[in-house]
Amino acid sequence: MGNIVWLASYPKSGNTWIRAFLANLVANRSEPVPLNDLPRYCEDEARPEIYSAIAGRPSTELDLAEIAALRPQVHAAIAANARGTRFVKSHNYAGSFDGHPLHNPAVTSGAIYVVRNPLDVAVSMTHHFGIGIDEAIERLGNEQVATENNAMFVTQILGSWSLHVKGWADLASERVLVLRYEDLIEKPAKHFARVARLVNLGHDRVRIERAVQHAAFRSLSSMEKKHGFIEVSDKASRFFREGKMNQWREALSREQVQRVIGAHREQMARFGYIPPGL
Repeated sequence: MGNIVWLASYPKSGNTWIRAFLANLVANRSEPVPLNDLPRYCEDEARPEIYSAIAGRPSTELDLAEIAALRPQVHAAIAANARGTRFVKSHNYAGSFDGHPLHNPAVTSGAIYVVRNPLDVAVSMTHHFGIGIDEAIERLGNEQVATENNAMFVTQILGSWSLHVKGWADLASERVLVLRYEDLIEKPAKHFARVARLVNLGHDRVRIERAVQHAAFRSLSSMEKKHGFIEVSDKASRFFREGKMNQWREALSREQVQRVIGAHREQMARFGYIPPGL
């Protein structure tokens, strides 16, 4: 068994929240871990520097096939350079692309996957990516969606929201924890404790509760206002905008809600996301 624990999600579904909690859990400090220190505690599998080093040329010059072929090598390098367990962020779906695994099984120890109501994901996407609601809904349903290859990140293969969620949720096991974003909001102590147990840090209740508080939305938002956050999109004024659930009730029309449900009914029903009467 490997030493990588994947921190996975479809974009705008709570990945940063999980990373902040784990950073504070590991650091175990009286003050919150600064946002821009998160990379010290969690690697990003799409970080271009690693691909460039292995390829021997800038990652921005690599095509999709070359990135796919390099990915298992990148993951192996991350694992080899880590001391013990290494948390690694991923927005890739659970599967393979062009014959290469999107998550190298040889170096994998487990995974934490966060799923969020796609109605709220659509709203969050409009603010983060600077797009309209209709475009966000189209992206959620497009099985060919991938991120661009740029100086910040190499291409990540997303697929549709349903494809992404089903792939990861079907892997749920003792070593693959699947969490609902909404449960983390409503019962943070309970569900973040599950995260702590998965990574063998679940024995100290006080330590867990402090990490939960340090990673609370108010704390993260306050730090961003004071010091900024390197992960904020160039299309957005801030990364931590609301952090709430059911924002879609005011932002989406009934027709837009019905389109999202029509495209994702099976997985939405699986996680209790379909509103009554729809």
